[in-house]
Amino acid sequence: MFLFLMLLTIGFSMRERNIGVLMMWVGTLGIFGLTCWKILEKLPT
Repeated sequence: MFLFLMLLTIGFSMRERNIGVLMMWVGTLGIFGLTCWKILEKLPT
């Protein structure tokens, strides 16, 4: 989780460059995916 937050933070700082935009996308999708995974883990089967 901390890695995705760092990617989002650093990517936002470098948003003028392509790598910054990519880092923001990876950070956002990583946090979203991890959140969905944790929610699905807690659902009863």
